[in-house]
Amino acid sequence: MTSAAQRLAARLGLRFRDAGLLEQALVHSSYVNEHPELELVSNERLEYLGDAVVSLVVSEALWARYPLESEGGLTTRRATIVSTRGLARIAGRLDIGSSLSVGQGAERAGEQKRGSVLAASLEALLAAIYLDQGLDAAREAFNAWAKPELDAVHGPSAPKPSKSRLQEQAVARTGRPPLYRLLSASGPDHAKHYVVEVSIGGKPLGRGEGHSRRDAETEAARAALDRLPDGGPPMDDGP
Repeated sequence: MTSAAQRLAARLGLRFRDAGLLEQALVHSSYVNEHPELELVSNERLEYLGDAVVSLVVSEALWARYPLESEGGLTTRRATIVSTRGLARIAGRLDIGSSLSVGQGAERAGEQKRGSVLAASLEALLAAIYLDQGLDAAREAFNAWAKPELDAVHGPSAPKPSKSRLQEQAVARTGRPPLYRLLSASGPDHAKHYVVEVSIGGKPLGRGEGHSRRDAETEAARAALDRLPDGGPPMDDGP
């Protein structure tokens, strides 16, 4: 096991029967591309599986916490946690980025701190635990990692979706809905990466990233809301 993987395992209290799974979870595709002679496998396949494991684990936790919540309310709560921003926040708290193996170009570009990379690495790590030790271990690990997020969404009612809130703000300020613009869509079909920008009154206010255009738009809306306090003055249309 690499020293970076060993440090991460020790810090998080992880014990793997197959250390290769942990190592694979920490290999970014850029490192594989720069070192073909090593015949490594990137964490993209684990990310694919981890996406499903995260969704299941969070769905279970919310279903148990909110026995009277509607399907729509549970879906909104889950989206808050499993979004790119939500997972990246958890991964950042665990400092997974410092253990990633990335290519030199990606390292110079700061890929270890990029939200989508951190979120994908967290999903890959959870998939590695799932394959090595089963669903119970994966559930226990993620619920511990995401305890602040699970606690934060515990309340009398589900929060209104970010895109709905931004829509209300935009119409109130400019009389028109926000405009979402796709900036890029890259990567293989099973691991697409979307970047979206949202504008209000012709003014760009936020960018978002995600595995789908919908996720990227949601992240962009959250970023815009951070810059657009409720109750602020109306915006003009710009030049």
